[in-house]
Amino acid sequence: MTSLAATATTHPATLVPLLFAALAVLWLLGYAAACAADPFARCLRCKGHGKKLKPNGRVKRWCRHCDGTGLRLRLGRRLYNYLRRLHRDGAR
Repeated sequence: MTSLAATATTHPATLVPLLFAALAVLWLLGYAAACAADPFARCLRCKGHGKKLKPNGRVKRWCRHCDGTGLRLRLGRRLYNYLRRLHRDGAR
């Protein structure tokens, strides 16, 4: 019978949280780069059109969520702006 006390093996189940953490960090870095490169995304309400249309194709009303631009500020960019403003105002 072999004793496993002196071997330096790791169980594969202990590597799963490390792999998950590494993937989460990679995703976070990618999202931060996307927010820095392109801070605006399509509006979710109007799907980037900026307006609601009548059945005849005329404008029913402009989108209230994006003010008719069809763009919204990404959540990560809003968080970055908030933290930057908090740091700037706290330094005074």
